[in-house]
Amino acid sequence: MSRSVGAHTADPCPRCLVEEVRTGSLVPAAERGAVGYACGRCGHSWSRPVEEDLDVYDTVRADLPEKTLYGTVWQVEDDRVQVRDTSCGRLLWVERWRAILY
Repeated sequence: MSRSVGAHTADPCPRCLVEEVRTGSLVPAAERGAVGYACGRCGHSWSRPVEEDLDVYDTVRADLPEKTLYGTVWQVEDDRVQVRDTSCGRLLWVERWRAILY
């Protein structure tokens, strides 16, 4: 289960279950279409696929460097999505790999 830590959301490591803020990064070209994560405590690494089937009105979470954004998808392009922030109603473009279907 995730919890809020300031402007971010902390997720547990699948191995040691320690909650930590992890924004992830694109996995090298060998595994295109995946976002990689690593645990700062136990060193475990894992990945998730980039969301391919996002559609308008889907609810998403976007892990941005400055905050975690929760919102509704308004537009979808190949490499980015426009998300309406649920907290302030502002529209923001985010890279598709940062969006997680919620």
